Amino acid sequence: MTGGKAGGSGSAQGLSPLKLLDFTLRVSAIPLNVASIWLTVSDQQRNPTFGKLEFTNLLGLKYMALISAVCAAYAFASAASSCLPFFAIRAPWIFFLSDQIIAYLMVTSGAAVTEIIYLGYIGDREVTWSEACSSFGKFCSRMRAGLVLHFLALCCLLCLSVISAFQTFSGFEPPCVWAANKQGEEEEERRDK
Repeated sequence: MTGGKAGGSGSAQGLSPLKLLDFTLRVSAIPLNVASIWLTVSDQQRNPTFGKLEFTNLLGLKYMALISAVCAAYAFASAASSCLPFFAIRAPWIFFLSDQIIAYLMVTSGAAVTEIIYLGYIGDREVTWSEACSSFGKFCSRMRAGLVLHFLALCCLLCLSVISAFQTFSGFEPPCVWAANKQGEEEEERRDK
């Protein structure tokens, strides 16, 4: 993270409230992702008519479990690097880009599972897919709970993306307004002539 002012209104270690929020969000994403992985990977149900349904039968669930694992590992590594001085990353661009990439991956995997859940509960009559959640209710309930945890972790990552963008770009000066005004005045003078 970027260097902060020591002894400010933050904690005893000199952390600003923004850095404390950043760290808290990173740590919060870890158990949310682990719980989402556990619910997804352990999800299975046997139906006497249709057989056994497991998370490995649905590619979107495997993708969500993989992305959740990547996000949990990233959240742990980034939280560690933000609080341990020998792991400290001083380039805010690394956090900015990494937070953006992980957040986008979380969105894509959540969207894939949302579609699976939608088709499981509603079906698609145009292609003759009937809804399956009436036959596999426990499976669908656990899948839905895993998706809720996944989206809570996504909310943490979206907030982190905003914080890291602020930390990255707050070090730059805003563009000069006088240069834009002068250029506009010169164009007006040319039109008037």
